[in-house]
Amino acid sequence: MSTTSQRELRVQFRQLLASNACYDTASVFDPMSARIAADLGFEVGILGGSVASLQVLAAPDFALITLSEFVEQATRIGRVAQLPVIVDADHGYGNALNVMRTVTELERAGIAMLTLEDTLLPAQFGHKSTDLICVDEMVGKLRAAIEARVDPELSIFARTNAGVLDDEALIQRVKRYQAAGVDGICMVGIRDIDHLARVSEHLSIPLMLIAYGNPELRDLERLAELGVRMVVNGHAAYFAAIKATYDCLREQRGISASKLSASELSTKYSTLEEYRIWAREYMEVKE
Repeated sequence: MSTTSQRELRVQFRQLLASNACYDTASVFDPMSARIAADLGFEVGILGGSVASLQVLAAPDFALITLSEFVEQATRIGRVAQLPVIVDADHGYGNALNVMRTVTELERAGIAMLTLEDTLLPAQFGHKSTDLICVDEMVGKLRAAIEARVDPELSIFARTNAGVLDDEALIQRVKRYQAAGVDGICMVGIRDIDHLARVSEHLSIPLMLIAYGNPELRDLERLAELGVRMVVNGHAAYFAAIKATYDCLREQRGISASKLSASELSTKYSTLEEYRIWAREYMEVKE
């Protein structure tokens, strides 16, 4: 099997960013899925933070996975990947100095691009899981990430939650992130094309959307016209693998077919409800 170097994959990713097209990302979660995605012709794959938490810890996406655990999984994928791989580096696993360590480790893992988000993670006592850090702190983290990068072909995107900000606050944030020197902006919570257009007109760098299958954001040609180069429509491949494993093992044990969905199985076996109880008990302000 022919191999492509990590640097070549990063250059390929840069070429995608420089194109006039928008690409649908493949959810990859282990070396086998990365090989499958490349063989099927996907231009880019993504290792999501929520998927990594489920795959490595069987735990929900509550910022429980450590940097070393995440890097190990990214390295396994990067070792065999024949397509550029994006990774969700969450908040960089700490402050600006922690971000520098995160960039160093993930660059060595062989990934092509990483996103860093401005969410207050892990969620703090009395705070919502959607609270954001201040813009100045995030700019410092982004500048630190760029400083830590060795290979200039590695792409660094700043991510923010458009669903919890009004248009003015969102635009001011992403403009500051662009000025910090990142290679692109990643947004979750964009509602529709009009919402995207109001933001994108203020930016000149590539965009990435976390769309979660939003039917308002499925027109790849229109997204491309507005500067979007990557769109993530969830991680159906991973959840299909959970469902297939469950059904196969039930059949092997002679147990009748189950009507549980992949999402319900994920909730059950990640013990999500137990974590929610702990969060209410130990992290919420009592009246």
